[in-house]
Amino acid sequence: MATFDVLLPVKNCIRFLRESIDSICAQSCSDWRLFVLDHGSTDGSLEQAQAYARHDKRILVLQVPSAASFSNLLNYGLEHCDSKYVIRQDADDVSRPRRMDMLASAFEAFEDTVLIGSQARIIDQHGSAIGSTNLPVGMAALKASVFFKIPVLHPSAAMRLSALRRLRARYGEDFIKALPAQSRLTVPSLAEDYFLFGQLALVGQCRNLDAQLLEYRWHGANVSATKSLEQLHYALAISRNLARTFSAMHGLPAFDPAPFCNHGDMLFNFPSDRDFRSGFLSMKNILTKALPNSLELQRDLSFRKVVSDRRSLAMTANYLHHASQHGGNRSEWRTVKSWLLRNVRNREFLTVTGQLDAI
Repeated sequence: MATFDVLLPVKNCIRFLRESIDSICAQSCSDWRLFVLDHGSTDGSLEQAQAYARHDKRILVLQVPSAASFSNLLNYGLEHCDSKYVIRQDADDVSRPRRMDMLASAFEAFEDTVLIGSQARIIDQHGSAIGSTNLPVGMAALKASVFFKIPVLHPSAAMRLSALRRLRARYGEDFIKALPAQSRLTVPSLAEDYFLFGQLALVGQCRNLDAQLLEYRWHGANVSATKSLEQLHYALAISRNLARTFSAMHGLPAFDPAPFCNHGDMLFNFPSDRDFRSGFLSMKNILTKALPNSLELQRDLSFRKVVSDRRSLAMTANYLHHASQHGGNRSEWRTVKSWLLRNVRNREFLTVTGQLDAI
């Protein structure tokens, strides 16, 4: 049994695959297995992965061209794992050399932790740095934000396999089952990571490390770019599902997180309403009853209050007050700025219709 099993799905990613696999082979920790999950590549990616496998017995190529969805593909990979920890990586991303060693140390330091992600440097198709992630660090910050945005970068994630087995946690499936069967969600792709990680955060300890352990490639062909609105639809459904599940688990009234979400650093558009302050107060009351009090929770609720009033002058004043109290945050500022400049930049916001309580 290896310390790490790596799940690396690939479909026609020949341009970046070699660098991605090389970054696993170059890890300072050598106790790993790499599962390349080929989803029907036709560009030579499969053959390239097979060539690696012939020279390194730790690399196994699993051909799964008939997997019905990305969730099915990843669950097929999970079924083959028998390590202590499972790492995700995409075929166009690059692990930094000490990624596994640092994750192993973190899992040993936080023995009850189920999921650990990290920050990442964002690179373009040529490998040049174009930005960095700004994800919530630590367990309290991640748990506070989980209803409102994807809290973990998927290819940065590592999970404790024994905990996944105990929880019967799988991609795309409602494994908590706190809701009636007819209300349970299934997520085949596009946001399967958010559904899995969100549920793990509701029932266990999850955290991000404040270290860049991954080079996350952004090249315009990412799903987040090519299917952004469809992905936002799934993210909205998951946010609402997590909120309902959380309320059911704690015997509390349901709340709708949609007006306070900032998936992709953007707000959802409600054409008939700009004032969600009463909904915020109800949500705040529920969350403060069920979540441990922490500075991270107070900070996150402070920002949700900022976006509860969509009038431009009020949002600007509330954000400046929030930033003066809690400090600046790139993601929060991008969220506010995208809304304030929506007419100037002609941004396409996902429009939500219907009653807020119809969730």
